[in-house]
Amino acid sequence: MTGTFTWNLLADIRDMWAYDAMVNAFRAGTIVAVLAALVGWFMVLRRQSFAGHTLALVGFPGAAGAVWLGLSVTLGYFTFCLAAALVIAALRTGGRRGYSEESAVIGTVQAFALATGMLFVSLYKGFLNGTTELLFGAFTGITADQVTVLAGVAVVVLAVLAVIGRPLLFASVDTDVARAHGVPSRVLDTVFLLLLGAAAAEASQITGALLVFALLVLPPATAQLVTARPGRSLAVSVGLAVLVVWVALFVGYYSPYPIGFWVTTTAFGAYALTSVLTGRTRSIPRRAAA
Repeated sequence: MTGTFTWNLLADIRDMWAYDAMVNAFRAGTIVAVLAALVGWFMVLRRQSFAGHTLALVGFPGAAGAVWLGLSVTLGYFTFCLAAALVIAALRTGGRRGYSEESAVIGTVQAFALATGMLFVSLYKGFLNGTTELLFGAFTGITADQVTVLAGVAVVVLAVLAVIGRPLLFASVDTDVARAHGVPSRVLDTVFLLLLGAAAAEASQITGALLVFALLVLPPATAQLVTARPGRSLAVSVGLAVLVVWVALFVGYYSPYPIGFWVTTTAFGAYALTSVLTGRTRSIPRRAAA
């Protein structure tokens, strides 16, 4: 789907939004951008990007298995991502630096997930198209029913995140001190992994399993370069993620290149520019967020 750019932005937007597929893409993209920006912010702060990447990839066999069995792809994404989150939570050893000590276990889960996904795709007869969409996404393939499901799940995840936000931030900044003050860090770890799994499952449905980090990591990481204040940083993360999706959808509509490419390029460009302007290339110090 490629339109004709006229430099009349209002006319171009009206032309683009005349298609239900683009309207649904904007709605779904906005919902996922907000969710990924907020959950991803805590993921980056807690240095759990590897776990997040694995949860995103686990969505691939989930969706492929659902297609093979004739079930809902959305159901496959959420079932596998949430199940993987519980597996990772059960196997953690309690390292104070997040999940670095479980990297071998997480890597094993990741490798097994990819292999299982390829098995399901081979059992299904739509190999090329199915694999491309599951790995790299299909922004314009989102239906109105999927938008409704994405919105409902996002509301639940964000409500839970709002409830555990303060103790989660405390435990993320200094786990030992948080435990000394009675914060149930182990429970928070498990709950957050489930939220991360849900966010990864949502994002995978529009970006594909391989491009989830364009929304789950880059906007939060960029925001943490901009400011160390949690509230402001979260707001910047959301604003950047939504802007990245909107710009990518607009440019992608008038371009012959995949929308996923524009999402990743825009998000990376914002991070690289911010790194140069601020002279920083890492996330905020853990204690600076207190």
